[in-house]
Amino acid sequence: PKTTQPIHFHTNNIILNINTMAFGMETQVPISGGEPLSSAHRSSSHGSNSNLDLLSHGDENTTEYRIKAVDKAGSSKPISLWHDVTLVHVDPATDRPTPYLNFVCEIPKFSRKKFEIATDEVGNFIKQDEKKGVLREFKKGDIFFNYGCLPRTWEDPTYIHPDAEGCRGDNDPVDVCEIGARIVKTGEIRPVKVLGILCMIDEGEADWKVVTIDAEDKWAPFLNDVDDVEKHLPGTLSAIREWFRTYKIPDGKPPNVFGLDEKFMDKHYALEIIKECNHAWKDLITGEKERGMEHCDDTVKTLVRKLSKSNLVDLAHDDEDEAPHF
Repeated sequence: PKTTQPIHFHTNNIILNINTMAFGMETQVPISGGEPLSSAHRSSSHGSNSNLDLLSHGDENTTEYRIKAVDKAGSSKPISLWHDVTLVHVDPATDRPTPYLNFVCEIPKFSRKKFEIATDEVGNFIKQDEKKGVLREFKKGDIFFNYGCLPRTWEDPTYIHPDAEGCRGDNDPVDVCEIGARIVKTGEIRPVKVLGILCMIDEGEADWKVVTIDAEDKWAPFLNDVDDVEKHLPGTLSAIREWFRTYKIPDGKPPNVFGLDEKFMDKHYALEIIKECNHAWKDLITGEKERGMEHCDDTVKTLVRKLSKSNLVDLAHDDEDEAPHF
């Protein structure tokens, strides 16, 4: 198999201080055992899941149920899985960047509850999506890959990518389809290899789907680009595309469509999209995006302002750590 070259990025230690309401001082219940931890009000940067625990709050199968990450060190600081996890995976043993990106799992493979990072809630905990008070699931059935997002990315709703059929970004972190054998838990962070990307058009919005594989999966050494997926795991890509084409039909909606002649683009193209969305994320959390929206329509302004107000971030600059970029 081919070797993978590291993704190089500069660092400068930007510390993200999220103004988190958390849940007051209520007790949080550890998902995987251990002592309950109380809420706190400051987050910091994490390059992997090695020092994080997942906690739940509220009753499962209710609209109040939330999953959040906290530091294992006992500080009980809530961690935003969108803002406080680095895009590039950092080896916890060496504290050095690896060739992989961090994947935050929202929906485990072989499940159907539509968990998602609450981008418009302070703290960005994971919740089950709901519509008019009803919790949402995939009516099509269980998804067959781990589904989630890349931290520190944002599909800008003010930007129309030239390959996106004239559609703007969907106002969310970049989606990820992880095709490894492991079932990844909701809220778990895994290092992944980027393989390719699909441009889905979802109700008039560009909704990129990055195809990845867990860096520790047995197939990972053989998969380095999108063509390798078709070579070694034939049918996987078309099955992903058909899943996204048809999953809304049971809700009475038409099939989704795709840009770029429905092709999965290669790793290089995928990394360019990810880079754009990482830069868009930085503009969002620093306030640059909101300050430059005078020419946007009111609908888009409302979307961005809602996110900005729910993600109040103070940036403390240092020479050693920065939101990663390529």
